[in-house]
Amino acid sequence: MVLAVGANPAVAAAVPPPTVDPGRLPPNSAPVPPPTELRDPCTVTAPAADLAQTPTPQRALDLEAVWPLSTGRGQVVAVIDTGVERHSRLPGLIPGGDYVSSGDGTSDCDGHGTLVAGIIAATRSPETGFAGVAPDARILSIRQSSNIYREVGGRRDAEGQNARGVGNVGTLASAIRRAADLGATVVNISEVACIPAGSGDNPALGAAIDYASRVKDVVIVAAAGNLDSDTCRTSNPAPNPATPHANLWDSVTTIATPAWYDDQVLAVGSVNPDGSPSEFTLPGPWVDVAAPGTDITSLDPRRLQPSGVTDSTNGGPVQGTSFAAPYVAGTAALIRARYPELTARQVMDRIEATAHAPAAGWDPYVGHGVIDPFAAVTAAPGRAGPGTQSVELAIPAPAPPPDHRPRDVALAGAGGVAALLGLGLLASFPLRRRLQRAGGDTTIG
Repeated sequence: MVLAVGANPAVAAAVPPPTVDPGRLPPNSAPVPPPTELRDPCTVTAPAADLAQTPTPQRALDLEAVWPLSTGRGQVVAVIDTGVERHSRLPGLIPGGDYVSSGDGTSDCDGHGTLVAGIIAATRSPETGFAGVAPDARILSIRQSSNIYREVGGRRDAEGQNARGVGNVGTLASAIRRAADLGATVVNISEVACIPAGSGDNPALGAAIDYASRVKDVVIVAAAGNLDSDTCRTSNPAPNPATPHANLWDSVTTIATPAWYDDQVLAVGSVNPDGSPSEFTLPGPWVDVAAPGTDITSLDPRRLQPSGVTDSTNGGPVQGTSFAAPYVAGTAALIRARYPELTARQVMDRIEATAHAPAAGWDPYVGHGVIDPFAAVTAAPGRAGPGTQSVELAIPAPAPPPDHRPRDVALAGAGGVAALLGLGLLASFPLRRRLQRAGGDTTIG
C-alpha cells in the first residue's frame, strides 16, 4: 500500500536522516474522516489451493520451533492500514478508529490490512497449515488509508477514478500517535510514501514516530517500499564495488517514508523463497532487515478460510514489502512476550543481530539480512545473539624454548667414549711394534 504524495522527477542528492521536532506531535484525538465514498467494488482474493499445506514463508522461518517458547501472548500489535475485517481467527481484534470513513477500523474493503494482520497474529487451526507469526498476540486495527474509497468531490483521473484514494502522511502521523496511546507494544506500517530526495520530511510524522518509539517504547516496523510505475518510480543506486565505503545517504533519489526514520523505525525489505532480494524492493540506506514478501497466504476478509497468492480483483500475485513487514512485526511481538524487560530499541537490535547477514555484510536491499525468529527469541537477554557474541580470550603464553640438555649429555657421553677408544687404540701401537721386534730374534728348531 502506497500513500500518494506530490512528486517531481527524482534527482540524486545527499539526504541525511530526518530531524525530529517533538513539538510538532499531533494531538491525542479520535479520527475525524472526511466525507468519502466507494469508487470500486471491494477487493476479492482467491482461496488457497491447499489449506492443509504450511505456506512457504512460514516453513522458511521455522515458526513451529518458536511457538513452544513464545506465541506473543500479552502483546498488542497495531496494524495501521486499510482496516482489519473481523475474523474468527483474530479473536482479540481491537477497534482503533477510522480515518477513511465512518467506522471503528474493523472494515477492510481493500483487503490489504486483513492480509497483514493475519500474517502477524492469525490463530492456529487444525484445519489449515497457515498461522500468524505470533498467534496469541492481539491486533489493534486503525484504518488510515484506502485505494478504493475517494473523498467526495475529490479529484478524478481520466477514467473517473480518484487517483489518490484516501490517506496521507498527516493522517499516518495521527494514527501512529493514536496507536501508541491505545497501548500498542508493536506498530506495523505496511504503507509507504515515496517522495523525491530533497523534498524534506513531515514534522508531524517525525514527532509521532519519536513519541511512539522514545516516549511510549513501541517497536515500529515499516515496509521499505515497492518499485512500480505509479508510486516509487525511481530506484536508489546500489552500492558501487569501486567505492565500497561510500555513504549511500549521499546518493538517494527516492525517499521512502516512514522507513527513512532509520533510528526509530525497523525498515523491512522483501526476499523471494530462495532468499534473494525481491526485484520490487526499493533499496535504501534505511533498510534494516528482510523477510518473505512473495508466495503469500493469509486471512481473507471475505471468507473464513485463508486466501492464496492471487489478488483476483487486480489479477496479480499478493506480494510486496507490505507483506514482509508483518513477519518482522510478529517477531517483535514474540520477543516482547518472552523478554518484557527489553526496550523497543533492544528488540530492534536483537532482530538485526540475529538475522542471516548477506555475504558482503549490510546492503540496501536486505539490510542486515533475513530475519530468524528462533534465533531472535532464543538469544540470551542482553546478548547480540547466537554466533555473534563477543568473548575476550586470553592471549596464549609463548611456547617454552626446546630443552636440548638430554641430547647434549648423550652427545657428550658418546664423544667421551669415542675419545677413550681412540686413546686406547693409539696407546696400543708401540706395544705391538715391540712385540713384533722381539719375535724376529727367536730361532725355532
